[in-house]
Amino acid sequence: MPPSPSTLRVEQALREKGLQCQIIEFDQSTRTAQEAADAVNCQVARIVKSLLFVAAEQAVMCLVSGANQLDERKLADLLGVSRKHVQRANAEITRQATGFAIGGVSPFGLVNPLPIFLDSDLQAFESVWVAAGAPNAVFEIATVALCSATQAHVVDLAKRVQHE
Repeated sequence: MPPSPSTLRVEQALREKGLQCQIIEFDQSTRTAQEAADAVNCQVARIVKSLLFVAAEQAVMCLVSGANQLDERKLADLLGVSRKHVQRANAEITRQATGFAIGGVSPFGLVNPLPIFLDSDLQAFESVWVAAGAPNAVFEIATVALCSATQAHVVDLAKRVQHE
């Protein structure tokens, strides 16, 4: 089965950035962080969730560890907006802003340039796994290369559970 047009777009974007990452397509889904971790046999924390949010009508991409949830208050503070103005993008907005369907959103090959924020927890890993434009395709990339090639702002986005 030939690669999807979205996966080919990611592959081309990686090449244009001078990155030699091999996209792996699976018979099973890699749509969720756990499914991707199972497919590549790694811990879920090394899977990058590419999450799209809309903050005061501006789409932003957040790259978050598969083991974490994004703290929307932290994102709102970073963007200088009220928490009530930060919302997870729906499927239609995600496709319009990125060119990808939810479950395969990649920070490479975006149809529109977006501000990208990378959760600092991902820096604990030498390499991470990222969606490659389809809900069954991923690639491994050095975390430093991911930050550099996407011009991501490295910030603390993880929701921390407070114990009393």
